[in-house]
Amino acid sequence: MRALTTETVSLSFEEIKRYGRHLIIPEVGMAGQKKLKSARVLVVGAGGLGSPISLYLAAAGVGKIGLVDFDLVDESNLQRQVLYTTRDVKRPKLEVAKERLTALNPHIEVETYETRLTSENALDIIKDYDIVVDGTDNFPTRYLVNDACVLLGKPNVYGSIFRFDGQVSVFDARRGPCYRCLYPEPPPPGLVPSCAEGGVLGVLPGVIGALQAMETIKLIIGIGEPLVGRLLLFDGLHMSFTELKLRKDPNCVVCGPNPRIRELIDYEAFCGVTPSADTGMHITPEELHEKLQKGEKVFLLDVREPVEYEICHLENAVLIPLSKLPEHVNKLSLTDEIVAYCHTGVRSSMAVKLLRDLGFRRVRNLAGGIDAWAERIDPSMPRY
Repeated sequence: MRALTTETVSLSFEEIKRYGRHLIIPEVGMAGQKKLKSARVLVVGAGGLGSPISLYLAAAGVGKIGLVDFDLVDESNLQRQVLYTTRDVKRPKLEVAKERLTALNPHIEVETYETRLTSENALDIIKDYDIVVDGTDNFPTRYLVNDACVLLGKPNVYGSIFRFDGQVSVFDARRGPCYRCLYPEPPPPGLVPSCAEGGVLGVLPGVIGALQAMETIKLIIGIGEPLVGRLLLFDGLHMSFTELKLRKDPNCVVCGPNPRIRELIDYEAFCGVTPSADTGMHITPEELHEKLQKGEKVFLLDVREPVEYEICHLENAVLIPLSKLPEHVNKLSLTDEIVAYCHTGVRSSMAVKLLRDLGFRRVRNLAGGIDAWAERIDPSMPRY
């Protein structure tokens, strides 16, 4: 991280009044607030984590905040993404975020990058920032952010959430481990469900995002003990924190003494989430709808959880959760045409692979899951 020089930075009367509660803290004071004003922080993802992160950084007076995202605001976001309101639905997230953050603090600059972070653009976007805060929810982008930060010598303030649990750490390869030291390899595709598949309690990203903002501010000012070499685990159900010590992996492929990764790679391929070339494994909602309209016999296999089935399901679908599918394959016929579906198509693609490995040849995955069905075929169906 570049040295945050404050000789040429001054605070206006309005800023002194705004940040008064900071200025009277001995560890912060005028010098610390000037460092915040000089700082440049990139937040990757403007969703559940990115919302509290960016709000608190803006309120704290971080001089330049960069935001990377490419989504529109969806009604399903509002349960946890507190940057947005109901009237913002269908607007670009970054457009709304910039308005909200500059309204919260007109003394800061907000730079937006309405694009997917990729191996082609990551280094160019990240290089001008002092700290990167990872608010993403998928493995390819987490590994991409990590590797880019290692290559550029930037701290990576990491957070992740799932249902009631969260994790926070600071990965800085110059003085501790990186993300790959903790997770050298990604889990098999679909093994760890995303928040869209597994759910998340709306307040959890507020807890974890606030901790990430706290770590970022500590790094900027140079106070306290950052979470370098430590992983903080949060259990919301039991309201407990657990700390794990992390060590730098001497064999790490990106931050070790003999790194094998010296440039950004194809992270979709690395994490095994490249779309399958076997188009025969998938069926679109339109194709399935046409079959059902014609009265063709199709066995609809719902591999979601019972709580999801209660929200919505396809008519005549049989519920067998993915975790129980191996012990209930006897309920399926090798001769039937089977279409498996879940929420967005991740778990059902795993079900299709499992069944095909067991000899089921007439089984396909509903592309996009029941969410795509509700969006494109049956708008009256509840979406979640």
